[in-house]
Amino acid sequence: MNTKAVTTDTLKAGDKEYRIYSLPKAAAQFGNIDRLPFSLKVLLENQLRNFDNDTVTNDDIQALVDWQKAGKADREIAYRPARVLMQDFTGVPGVVDLASMRAAVASLGDDPEKVNPLSPVDLVIDHSVMVDEYATAGAFKANVRHEMERNGERYTFLRWGQQAFDNFRVVPPGTGICHQVNLEYLGQTVWASEVDGVLEAYPDTLVGTDSHTTMINGLGILGWGVGGIEAEAAMLGQPVSMLIPEVVGFKLTGQMKEGITATDLVLTVTEMLRKHGVVGKFVEFYGDGLAELPLADRATIANMAPEYGATCGFFPVDDVTMEYLRLTGRPQDVVERVEAYCKAQGMWREPGHEPVFSSTLQLDMTEVESSLAGPKRPQDRVAIQNVKRAFADFMDAQSKTIASSDDAMQAEGGAGAAVGAGMPAGEAEFTIDGKTHRIKHGDVAIAAITSCTNTSNPSVMMAAGLLAKKAAEKGLDRKPWVKTSLAPGSKVVTEYLDSAGLLNWLDKLGFNLVGYGCTTCIGNSGPLHESIEKAITEADLTVASVLSGNRNFEGRVHPLVKTNWLASPPLVVAYALAGTVRIDLSEDPLGEDKNGNPVYLKDIWPSTKEIADAVEKVRTDMFRKEYGEVFEGDKDWKSIEFPKGQTYAWPESTYIQHPPFFQGMGRTPEPIEDVIDARPLAMLADSVTTDHISPAGAIKADSPAGRYLKEHGVAPKDFNSYGSRRGNHEVMMRGTFANVRIRNEMVPGEEGGVTRHIPSGEKMAIYDAAMAYQAEGQPLSIIAGKEYGTGSSRDWAAKGTRLLGVRFVLAESYERIHRSNLVGMGVLPLQFPDGVDRKSLKLTGEETFTIKGLNDLKPGQTVPVAITYPDGKTDTVQAKCRIDTSNELEYFRHGGILHYVLRRMIGAA
Repeated sequence: MNTKAVTTDTLKAGDKEYRIYSLPKAAAQFGNIDRLPFSLKVLLENQLRNFDNDTVTNDDIQALVDWQKAGKADREIAYRPARVLMQDFTGVPGVVDLASMRAAVASLGDDPEKVNPLSPVDLVIDHSVMVDEYATAGAFKANVRHEMERNGERYTFLRWGQQAFDNFRVVPPGTGICHQVNLEYLGQTVWASEVDGVLEAYPDTLVGTDSHTTMINGLGILGWGVGGIEAEAAMLGQPVSMLIPEVVGFKLTGQMKEGITATDLVLTVTEMLRKHGVVGKFVEFYGDGLAELPLADRATIANMAPEYGATCGFFPVDDVTMEYLRLTGRPQDVVERVEAYCKAQGMWREPGHEPVFSSTLQLDMTEVESSLAGPKRPQDRVAIQNVKRAFADFMDAQSKTIASSDDAMQAEGGAGAAVGAGMPAGEAEFTIDGKTHRIKHGDVAIAAITSCTNTSNPSVMMAAGLLAKKAAEKGLDRKPWVKTSLAPGSKVVTEYLDSAGLLNWLDKLGFNLVGYGCTTCIGNSGPLHESIEKAITEADLTVASVLSGNRNFEGRVHPLVKTNWLASPPLVVAYALAGTVRIDLSEDPLGEDKNGNPVYLKDIWPSTKEIADAVEKVRTDMFRKEYGEVFEGDKDWKSIEFPKGQTYAWPESTYIQHPPFFQGMGRTPEPIEDVIDARPLAMLADSVTTDHISPAGAIKADSPAGRYLKEHGVAPKDFNSYGSRRGNHEVMMRGTFANVRIRNEMVPGEEGGVTRHIPSGEKMAIYDAAMAYQAEGQPLSIIAGKEYGTGSSRDWAAKGTRLLGVRFVLAESYERIHRSNLVGMGVLPLQFPDGVDRKSLKLTGEETFTIKGLNDLKPGQTVPVAITYPDGKTDTVQAKCRIDTSNELEYFRHGGILHYVLRRMIGAA
């Protein structure tokens, strides 16, 4: 049966007519789908439209329909998203890879223009602005100037890519965060394009090179983050190979109480789903509580899918979706198409509808309480009244208690004495503008309204502005040790804050506009005041950041800030006023008013009505104005000169380098060599993040990457960040495992990217050890605990691993994206059997590992890993091969997904 032909139908919407692939017609052939989750209906349509009886068969379609019987289906499908979204930290190396692929195709005697995106690609430059200047009226212009100065080489390269590749658009810097631009402008919910001369309508779907691509799920658009490697393959026409997922239903009922924000809700949802266990699964929200949940709140919840571990956090289309599409100025034909299509396809949420799910959870939103998350994981929710205790518990849990540390310092006349004679333990003095202040353990060094999670949500942004107004009117101000910043996700935010008369009140408290980008949440928090950094360092203070972000992993926000707390924008303002997390904001005063009376949080917290009245200031014309010329850029962007031509003329640059991935590549792959006597490069514990593996933040001057840059004439003040240097493999491989907070168990008691070289026993930087091993012809491995690769969809965490010479990773479990990225770079992910780990095996890092039969691997098979201990004893672990699908195995056999795609392009695979 030709399913594609049988399910073809026509849809009339407004004055346009579309070809569609009808789910009701499919149901007539394959069985009733009324209770199939909405997210799987999107996958089902994708299979119908791409049916070719090869990559998509009737059995694939039947498996999706039959999913309803058991809430799962053990079948691999080929999924083809409509488009690809990139941000610049991940996008630049993606375009570098495309340019490198063109060079490789040319070297093999073929046409380099065969390397071209086949699906639409949007790259939004949003990760490069840093908070150098803050709390001044000129901060925004100064930071943009710094950004252009630092990133000229990267932006020149992107300007080349903009003209060299088809189907590739760039949103210039200073516009907004990619996910907010996607939500407010790019996303269409139902896409339309001309196929063989006929206008087709189909669900808007995408993959993105940022894990928070899931934010668009709030708009009824199925999308999730993948590594840059997998995204490049998708844009070059390769399907995303995936197992039909389990779908966890999350039922929402009730309404949030007075004073509770969308951030409080999402932190509660994140905690619940992490405990439930949703890694590798879809989460779909349902229940009549959705009718009371604004689109911006849905997007906030969807955004945090990586934090609760799911592939996506999907919300079905309903009247709330339509209201948002109209508010944000989507064209009339898009609005008409979305409603007509979703209703015709059974993709419209009706009251009382409950699909079949693999498992379910339920939350009565009236039970949500004011919360933060921290001090170092987004799933660790803490009720606001318990933050003070949570910080104290963190201090108590440190390897050395503060008391013993302070005793040692004072006995030695050390750090405590260095910052002021007579200073109590855990305190230090600093001077700013001629005034001397004291900073203590638990004080807030950074308070940032930042990141895509919350800055797309008018209710929490207006709440922050209203709280700032009430606080300033009472005479409160931020504490002098707090670095404050406002980095909205789009220009629309500052427009509506200004329209509501709230922007100037945020300015009064130091929350001046610093840029439109990710800033603090990605590690671009910029330097603290020199005297504050000196005080923190010399007194070894454990200070805090409070940010309205989604990531608070160790070492991410700022290298000197050891505890980081996620909070709603109004709570960010409140903690800037309090200046410390050693406070119970539910009972303790924030400060004193002009008359010396205590001021409590409840005194300045805006009411639900006040927030709603302010949100009424958000108008459609604001979106149309700010997105009218979204791809144009300012005069600085337009004036960038770039090389012409279809292949890139690689210049001398410390930002953009021709990577070595395709050097020496033949038209056909070589057999996979067995791993003989591999040594561990590092042994790592649970929840090692992609930030630990490949940091995005500051580059230390004495690190291998810092030494490389200095050798190439770059002064430390111009190092920029690891994220901005991702187009240079020389920097990035030196930065692999270089996070200042990573702990390698081969070097007990130390933090940072160091290891022991075996057998010499010499302690050295992980990069230096890897280069020594490579010179010796020694294969390498990484041994790890649970949830290896948690966090961002960071392809350099896999690319750097490969360039260091690592052949395999052996972990207790993996986060979805990083496991996929490892396969995509030709690194074998293996998983310990249940009940076995590095501890039960008594591994020290001095062992060697041998794996044979790699050329005959099968997806998911058991792989014997032979271990030889230093004393000559041996053991064998029956590890599971985490190459999960046959497509992934093909990528691995070729040495990586891009090698496979490139060979396919020239007819060699």
